[in-house]
Amino acid sequence: MADREPNVRHEARAARNVSAASAAHLHRSDDAWDAEPQDKDIVPLTRAEAEKLFGPKVSRPARVTPFKVVIAQMVLSLVATLVWWLFYKPPGAAALSAFLGGAICWVPSALFAARLKKGSGAETILSWMIGEALKMGVTVAMFVAIAYWYHDVRWLPLLVTYLIALKTYWVALAWH
Repeated sequence: MADREPNVRHEARAARNVSAASAAHLHRSDDAWDAEPQDKDIVPLTRAEAEKLFGPKVSRPARVTPFKVVIAQMVLSLVATLVWWLFYKPPGAAALSAFLGGAICWVPSALFAARLKKGSGAETILSWMIGEALKMGVTVAMFVAIAYWYHDVRWLPLLVTYLIALKTYWVALAWH
């Protein structure tokens, strides 16, 4: 048994060397692939080819705008508020909580949409990231403010209405 132990160590070391060599080879291959000019082979589609491939509606502008999504969020929030008013006892606190839950969703979305409209059309990834960070910050601040100042909050209507309004993005995406 004592004579086997060095062989086991030798095999492990050989396996490490092989894996290191293959990793170095893969690394060199990746570098060579990245160095090749890739854009020379790209041929843009003509309008006719795009319409044939994607259908005749490919070049029309999107029907769903950020402000339409915000309006849909507001409408769904008001409908959910009405439902909570009609079917929850006591109705007043539940309806107000539901409305606030919807507002937690559509107020930051409206601020983000206004920020997009104010932009000069030269939005960058950083601009979008800042807008999303502001949107999340306003959302968290509204949750904290409601929890701190509105002591009669009904969490179930608030959270359910917030989630309904939040899912409006998926409905708008499916609609498009």
